[in-house]
Amino acid sequence: MIVVDASVAIAWCLADESDEYAEQMLERVANEGAAAPAHWPVEVANGILSAERRGRLDADEVGRVSRLLDQLAVEVVPVELSTAMWSILPTARELKLSVYDAAYIDLAKFRRLALATLDEPMRDLANRAGVELAS
Repeated sequence: MIVVDASVAIAWCLADESDEYAEQMLERVANEGAAAPAHWPVEVANGILSAERRGRLDADEVGRVSRLLDQLAVEVVPVELSTAMWSILPTARELKLSVYDAAYIDLAKFRRLALATLDEPMRDLANRAGVELAS
């Protein structure tokens, strides 16, 4: 199991953003499952909506990618206010990240899971935080 961020999930949905790493992570999630913080579904949906508005996806493609995402075993992990305030917020502060991005790193650290991300700055900061990167 790995922690998967929205950048990877959106790459699965957009042909022009998919690459070998994204495809490997899709296969890994299909075989092993994944975890993501509570805001992940909304962040992914927002990325899909942005792509649709920009003409990168049409309604049929949105339906196809929705079905793809629905079939994946991604455990969406609730985030309690105490976790957000006492764990994720300090991580965000320390790494100079948004709380949203820090939630991925915090979850990976807490669960001792590798993080799958296409975001280069996030990869660097995850390494700095002692979080393994999924490969």
